[in-house]
Amino acid sequence: MPKSRLEAFSDGVIAILITIMVLELRVPHGEDLAALRPLEAVFLAYVLSFVNLGIYWNNHHHMLSAVERVNGKILWANLHLLFWLSLFPFITGWMGESHFAPLPTSSYGLISLSAAVAYYILQTVIVAEQGPHSRLAAAVGRDVKGKISPVLYLTAIPLAFVERWIAVALYVIVALLWLVPDRRIESTQI
Repeated sequence: MPKSRLEAFSDGVIAILITIMVLELRVPHGEDLAALRPLEAVFLAYVLSFVNLGIYWNNHHHMLSAVERVNGKILWANLHLLFWLSLFPFITGWMGESHFAPLPTSSYGLISLSAAVAYYILQTVIVAEQGPHSRLAAAVGRDVKGKISPVLYLTAIPLAFVERWIAVALYVIVALLWLVPDRRIESTQI
C-alpha cells in the first residue's frame, strides 16, 4: 500500500504534540524579566522536547523517503513510535513543573529511551519489508548514533537520582547528535 497516509498521519500527530506542549506554557504574571523566572524550568523542558520531537519528525521524514511501500507491520511499528512520542507533552510538563526533580527527569529518559527503541523497531521492520539491499538498509549501515543514544539514555536514567543536571546534559547531548538529519539516507537517493 502507498506510504502517503502513514506520512500524513505521523506528521499530524507530531504537529499536535508540539501544539499541546506549547499550550501548556503559561503567560507570566507581571511585565518585567523577573516575571519569567518561575517559568524557566518549564520553558527549558519545552525547548528540549520541541527539539526532540522535531528531530523525530525530521528523521522520520527522511526514513520514509527511502520507503517504497508499507504494510500492516510497518503501520503498527509506526503507531508504536507515535505512542511513545505522544507521552512527551505529559513528561515535559511534569519535568518542567517539578523543576527537573529526579523522578520526572529520570522518567523523561525512560520515555526518550522507549521512543528511541520504537524508532529502531520501525526502522528494522521497514528494512525487513524492503529487503537487505534496499536504500534504507544501505543507509542505516552500522548506525553508530542509533547505538550510542540508548546507552546515553540508560546512563542518564539512574543519574537523574544522583545529579539531575548531568542527566539533562546527556539528554541534550543525544539531541545534539541527532540535530542534523540523517544524511546517510539522503546520500543513497537516486
